Amino acid sequence: MENIRNIAIIAHVDHGKTTLVDALLRQSHTYLNKDVVGQEMIMDSNELERERGITIFSKNASVQYGETKINIIDTPGHADFGGEVERVLNMADGCLLLIDAKEGPMPQTRFVLKKALEMGHKIIVVVNKIDKSGARPEFALEATLELFLELGAGDHSLDFPVIYASGRDGKAGLEPDLAKMENIDPLFDAIIKHIPSPIADAIKPLQILVTSIAPDDFKGRIAIGRVYNGTIKNGQEIIHINRQGLHKKCKITSLMTFLGLGKLEAAEVKAGDICAISGIEDITIGETIADAENPEALPLINIEEPTVKMTFIVNDSPRAGTEGEFSTTRQIRQRLFKELETDVSLRVEENDKNQWIVSGRGELHLAILIERLRREGFEFQVSRPQVIIREINGQRMTPYEKVFIEVPEIYQGVVMEKMGSKKGEIKELRNANGVAFLEFIIPTRGLFGYRNEFLTDTKGLGIINTIFFQYMLDVGNWSEKDNGSLIASETGETRLYGLKNVQDQGTMFFGPGQEVYAGQVVGQSSRPNDLRVNVCKEKQLSNMRAKGEKNREHFDVPKIMGLEDALEYISDDEYVEVTPKNIRIRKIHLKEVDAKRAEREASGVKFDY
Repeated sequence: MENIRNIAIIAHVDHGKTTLVDALLRQSHTYLNKDVVGQEMIMDSNELERERGITIFSKNASVQYGETKINIIDTPGHADFGGEVERVLNMADGCLLLIDAKEGPMPQTRFVLKKALEMGHKIIVVVNKIDKSGARPEFALEATLELFLELGAGDHSLDFPVIYASGRDGKAGLEPDLAKMENIDPLFDAIIKHIPSPIADAIKPLQILVTSIAPDDFKGRIAIGRVYNGTIKNGQEIIHINRQGLHKKCKITSLMTFLGLGKLEAAEVKAGDICAISGIEDITIGETIADAENPEALPLINIEEPTVKMTFIVNDSPRAGTEGEFSTTRQIRQRLFKELETDVSLRVEENDKNQWIVSGRGELHLAILIERLRREGFEFQVSRPQVIIREINGQRMTPYEKVFIEVPEIYQGVVMEKMGSKKGEIKELRNANGVAFLEFIIPTRGLFGYRNEFLTDTKGLGIINTIFFQYMLDVGNWSEKDNGSLIASETGETRLYGLKNVQDQGTMFFGPGQEVYAGQVVGQSSRPNDLRVNVCKEKQLSNMRAKGEKNREHFDVPKIMGLEDALEYISDDEYVEVTPKNIRIRKIHLKEVDAKRAEREASGVKFDY
């Protein structure tokens, strides 16, 4: 155990966490698979992570530095993936806290750091990107100390060691001078010196807490966790203790430890190390693997509850079944419930209409799930995101977010106006070097659809970050969207003539030559009410031609709606149709007469048909 260090790397999105891990892997001469040698970001193995430039899924790696084995856990930096952060921190004994030398600590850093301090982990502060133009390492360090004090850190945590680094160059040192740095070794030395070896007892009965599940085509479910006590051997009989406290005897069929980015078969793994185990069919995250003769369960992992939900529905549009490989109720149900095995912060409930209410930590959390299912070949529909309302002490409570905004001063006014209209309450305002820093408390519902508005209002120069605050009284009196939708009245292919005739009514989502169906949303109306339009209308040909006709031909560039744009846009009477090839917005009731009938029935008016 003296030669083992378990560390988690935590940081805000885009502060260089994954780049630094790459430097640690490469400079320790860790064996890398040939398919990752040429990659720029080794740890970002998921396609979505590379596209978005953020870490979504936690990963394990291991390096050997001298006689010490260092297990590295790469954690997500976004609060929507807090479930991943909370459970993987259970495997660590200390953390590397990465801070951007120019920006200083950011809101998501606050969220993850708070969790680490609550667990009593030793923190090493790494001021990264000192090679960046405009780097302010002294400012970053001072702001980090203020953050520690704000989070109530004790004397043990406040006495943190500091390492300066350039992850891109693979260099680190004790001073913020890149010229004096040679390699990443000072960071390795700090880890060995300051991060404690695991507190465990190899003599006590076996106890392993499962913190991750990985699928394997040959070995089945692989449980990943830390050996808290005892020693586990390949082929050993163990007791699986589930969340209900039930005991079940199982036999280990494969035991592995981590080497680099891969796994290596092992005869035994001792207390303090991290291992991967197969042979337990129904094991899930948070459960215990215990000694067969003296089984004792470890405490279950405490995960914060979801705050946002949406309904998943089988696709019943006119295009249903034409673009996806998996579109049936059985296939979607099976996939959603399978996701619960690896995502502890997700909830899935099935209602009597064969629909699934899926709850997560935020819009991004659910949007990533939808995108992953889409890329796997699934076809389905989702409803508008809604906040999860709770009844607390007889009062209706709704989730609130703490919002941190950084914008040039000239956009400060429009941001404050918009946040006020969405029932946001300003808590802090300060200006420095022409930049305004604002902090708000706002209902989660008020943030739905605001991110795109924010980017438009600030000309793309603003930065907005949010973390969950707490449940508070619902302010109520919410207004719906200011604009209705433009809805296709006919099924067919969009035509330039038809699009030009209706583009004055609002913003179009389609260009010419694209297939649409009646009831599909093809644009945003400039008026509050919905409007049915014929975008498939063709010009009647004749032998007559008006003078200068071609000069009047003009069609505005359509607004392309991606998945997150569509989720932010839709109303309660609309669905987002998700397929591997397309993202479409549609009305729940495709025919106008059905929509009016449903509206009247919802208002309590009864008719005899």
